[in-house]
Amino acid sequence: MLKYILKRLLLSVLILLGVSLIIYFLIRLMPTSFIDQKINAMNQGGAIVTDEMKQALYDTYGLGDNSFGGIIKGYGEWLLNICKFDFGTSFKYGLPVNEVIVKHMGISFIVALIATIFEFMIAIPLGITAATHQYSIRDYVVTILVMIGISLPSFFFGQALKGIFSYNLGWFPVSGTVEAGSSTTGIALLLEYAHHMVLPILTIIILSIGPRMRMTRTNMLEVLNADYIRTARAKGLKESKVINKHAFRNTLIPIVTTLAGLLPSLFSGAIITEQVFGLDGIGNIALNAMNSGDIPFIMGYNMFLALLSVVGVLLSDLMYAVVDPRVKLS
Repeated sequence: MLKYILKRLLLSVLILLGVSLIIYFLIRLMPTSFIDQKINAMNQGGAIVTDEMKQALYDTYGLGDNSFGGIIKGYGEWLLNICKFDFGTSFKYGLPVNEVIVKHMGISFIVALIATIFEFMIAIPLGITAATHQYSIRDYVVTILVMIGISLPSFFFGQALKGIFSYNLGWFPVSGTVEAGSSTTGIALLLEYAHHMVLPILTIIILSIGPRMRMTRTNMLEVLNADYIRTARAKGLKESKVINKHAFRNTLIPIVTTLAGLLPSLFSGAIITEQVFGLDGIGNIALNAMNSGDIPFIMGYNMFLALLSVVGVLLSDLMYAVVDPRVKLS
């Protein structure tokens, strides 16, 4: 096991190195940047921006040399800083990228974590009941409802929930995490946060249970047709024991594969949902940085997600040995 983990860690370093190279060159080749937008804003404000001033701005932000040699040099310096866990300073927010990510990551993490817990609690039982009652009214109803949820875009469904529960009924706030000018603290502040988070979390839950429910149903149907399930039933075991002990555990094996993407999804933020509900999460911050051409933040944010993805894949592989004793890691 230890030898396998060490091999995967060394492979992960090579993967992250390749990802860093791709990210850096793609971002440096963007058709626009934060500097271009600053120059356009200065021109629209009536200021005269000379070529010398433009070059000075590019040099200040470390973007002055766009030759191949200059980009390679910039990549080397950036990679060296990354190894020191220094992602640079955000152009747009004027703070170290590390601080911006940590500051806004909490909201996204809490929303994603709660939504993921409810997603598993709802989707897996629905998938099991749909599989064990295949072609019944229960199966058709569950499948139709889930397909409707899959088909709805998040921006449309989020706005629909806001229209019903915020504008029409007035049950929940329209946007944000706290009321404007709020001075609550302690338990009252937590309750206010929770009140604002209901609709964003509900949006993510309803739109995400579909794929996991379908995966659970498909895997469960495949397992239920296996020979060892027929043998277990022939021995006279209770149907609940056959389903919960024998079938469900083997159904978990493919589901574990999805854990590889679970870790980055907890920290990456739901960009569209955060935009719809005006949440100050990392997804919303990253989108604004992208629109502004904030090169250091975009590169740091993507490297952060790449690191989480590599760790998620490693944990997913290790979980195979826990779920299926037949799997040997070497």
